[in-house]
Amino acid sequence: MALSRRPYLIRAIHEWACDDGQTPHLLVAADFPGCEVPVDYVEDGRITLNIGLRAITQLSMEGDAIAFSARFGGRPFACRVPWGAVLAIFGRESGEGIVFGEVESAPAVESDDGSDEPPPDPNPSPRKSHLRVVK
Repeated sequence: MALSRRPYLIRAIHEWACDDGQTPHLLVAADFPGCEVPVDYVEDGRITLNIGLRAITQLSMEGDAIAFSARFGGRPFACRVPWGAVLAIFGRESGEGIVFGEVESAPAVESDDGSDEPPPDPNPSPRKSHLRVVK
């Protein structure tokens, strides 16, 4: 399985937005496995989170998720957002950033037979090659 680029891109856009004086925001699929966000603020399965350094504490962008503490309605909440749950990261002021568009598949879980392969897709969609012959 190929290494995901998503964590690297998210960290890069976060750093760029902070360096540029913008407020980085995440658009998150709140129903993604392992996602811990305040459900009172979820709309249509999505939540937008301000991850600017002035809005959060204890930011960690290591391992398998983004983790931080933030206040929602004046109450502290420990958030955990797996990399695959991030649909977009952008600067609030300009709207510039990266839109991933869809969730990344959750990591494979070890099956009963001892392999860590994900189960095969029962309805694989045929994909047409995007490559073409140039003469």
